[in-house]
Amino acid sequence: MPLRRLVLALCLSLALPAAADEGMWMASQLPEIAPQLRAAGFSGDPAALADLTAAPLNAVVKSGGGTGAFVSGQGLLVTNHHVAYGVIQYNSKPERNLLELGFAAPDQAGELRGSPDFRVLVTERFERVTERVLKAAAGKKGLDYFDAVDSASKALVAECETQRGRRCSVASMDYGAEFYRIQQLELRDVRLVYAPPSAIGKYGDEIDNFMWPRHSGDFTLLRAYVGADGQPADYSPDNKPYTPPGHLQIARDGPRDGDFAMLAGYPGITYRHRLASEFAERIGWGLAANVDLLDALIAIIEREGATDKDAAVKYASQLASLKNNSKRFSGERTGLLRSDAQRLRTDAEKAMLDWLRSDAAARCDSGAKCLSAAETLRRIGLVQAQLDAASATRERDLVLGAILNQTQLLRAANTLQRLALERGKPDAKRETGYQRRDENLIEAQLKQVQRRYAAGTEQALLLELLRRYRALPAAQHVAEFDAAFGSDEAGARAVLARVYGATRLGDEAARLELLKAEPASVRADDDALLVLARQLQPALLRLEQERKQREGELQRLRPAYMAALKRWYRSQQRPLFPDANATLRVSYGRVSGFSPRDGVQYQPVTTVAGIVEKHTGKEPFNAPEPLLAAIARGDFGDTKDPALNTQTVNFLTNLDTTGGNSGSPVLNARGELIGLNFDSNWESVSASWWFDPRYKRAVHVDMRYLRFLMEKVYPAPALLAEMGVAAP
Repeated sequence: MPLRRLVLALCLSLALPAAADEGMWMASQLPEIAPQLRAAGFSGDPAALADLTAAPLNAVVKSGGGTGAFVSGQGLLVTNHHVAYGVIQYNSKPERNLLELGFAAPDQAGELRGSPDFRVLVTERFERVTERVLKAAAGKKGLDYFDAVDSASKALVAECETQRGRRCSVASMDYGAEFYRIQQLELRDVRLVYAPPSAIGKYGDEIDNFMWPRHSGDFTLLRAYVGADGQPADYSPDNKPYTPPGHLQIARDGPRDGDFAMLAGYPGITYRHRLASEFAERIGWGLAANVDLLDALIAIIEREGATDKDAAVKYASQLASLKNNSKRFSGERTGLLRSDAQRLRTDAEKAMLDWLRSDAAARCDSGAKCLSAAETLRRIGLVQAQLDAASATRERDLVLGAILNQTQLLRAANTLQRLALERGKPDAKRETGYQRRDENLIEAQLKQVQRRYAAGTEQALLLELLRRYRALPAAQHVAEFDAAFGSDEAGARAVLARVYGATRLGDEAARLELLKAEPASVRADDDALLVLARQLQPALLRLEQERKQREGELQRLRPAYMAALKRWYRSQQRPLFPDANATLRVSYGRVSGFSPRDGVQYQPVTTVAGIVEKHTGKEPFNAPEPLLAAIARGDFGDTKDPALNTQTVNFLTNLDTTGGNSGSPVLNARGELIGLNFDSNWESVSASWWFDPRYKRAVHVDMRYLRFLMEKVYPAPALLAEMGVAAP
């Protein structure tokens, strides 16, 4: 066999069924893989991990757009510096930029109010509701199917949220095959407690992003508060620290090469069970198109910030997100090509479908109801038809999505107009995101606009996005957008200057007044930006219905493919985990280095020596003087690694992670906290689509580095004592 074919065959054998360390497992699946967990080195009871309300998983929370974990009984939680970046930015001003300076609260009274929309969600209940949801959708198709699932989900959520302070949701597993209702405590008063300067929290910034070796102190401490009655409440000086159901103990020792490691968190979305054609489109168009768009927006924000210091601070969080996503998409494409993922996914899909047609597959499991191969293939063909329809407008959808999501004031105007429309309906019939349960979060988002918006920057972003819109083929144009913004740049520039020059939505009081106003009053308001949003709304509603039609069909049809895939895995005596969907998942593996290319071998741990080696005195390698002085003294205390005889910083594992796992706690075999996930290596950012065990590594902050910084560099002895790791 030629060498290339041999390598591909080996990769295929590793990937299907899942490689030994691959897996974002639902907690309920962990007892099923107990032998593998024990063999990997876990010393606890795998069956106990199935209970989300018991230790250690009850300490793991959804924190903002990532994950966090409680580390004390007084509501103190740790997450990434970049996850809490918006909270730090919200409290920053040009004259007191906490992003640059860092922050350490002198006591609880000195902790700073978080951004109004930042939430911490504590999972309290996770229950299967499949039969109830699918019963409502039986016999329906397309938009009717989508609406039936949506209505059933809203009813389940409404029942769940009768208890004050709870945020409930219905999550779909295996693309509509299973449904689970999740009840979470929604903590709305979250305060900034401790954040290192960005020169530590983002050391290396975009140059080091997704790279190894890393030397970043990417962590922040927050505290969750509740009202005097112990229930979630909006910010008030009278609130008290939340008492979590459990918290993690920070380990005093640290990771060593080959040690067992386990991670729990809320990974966003993975696509590993998608069709081969979807892989092809992602690699052939989607990734490059996204990078091109994001890079254009990055250039605009950097240009505007270079001459406007206030705008630079206000857009710091958005800029960081854009840069991170651009680099991730670029690395994802490189990784998918390196792993030959498209070919392997095509081969794997063919192998599964060939098995589906075999005599073995025709014999269903005892008592199981199976679709025939012919019916499964028919449904897969219908899935492909829906995907083809979506591809026809992919360029338009990318640009319009950015117009709606990468703006602050225009997004606020659209939100206010949509809320006014939805308030005219019974609550159960309102669009998801605009029900009464959502109005508190909408208010929080409208409040924070003031600190994340500059008129010149937003108009510059829109001019670029509208230029891209005008360049689309005529078939992808939308009449309402053409009418609103004109047919050339001069017209668009004039419209934006007029609208942004006349609107009062730049004032927080005006936005909040409109939020509380009667729907008819908002609809009739002559504010220039509200008028523009009202003009665009029919198009947005029409496009939304088209999307729901496709999604309804995909939700109805994809389960046939997933059922066949599960049966194929089962025939090989392997479990299959669902693609990630922002629900709590657990991964396990080991501390491990890797070889990115011939002749190069990376060790799994970095030390403070690398900080000094990289230091140039200029961003992004401008290590603060207190850190350099502490390193020079060599006074590391009990945070020093005894084998390396120095202070560690970051470490690698082969844990299965993706976006949303930022801030996920990394545990040792005893269930103690040894690290905080914050990144992946460049070679594995494609893991949301394809897991390649040769290269997949996750990057973590060593908790000993956190302790060192809080002991010797920017001291916070009271916090260390609260976490149970005070210096001896």
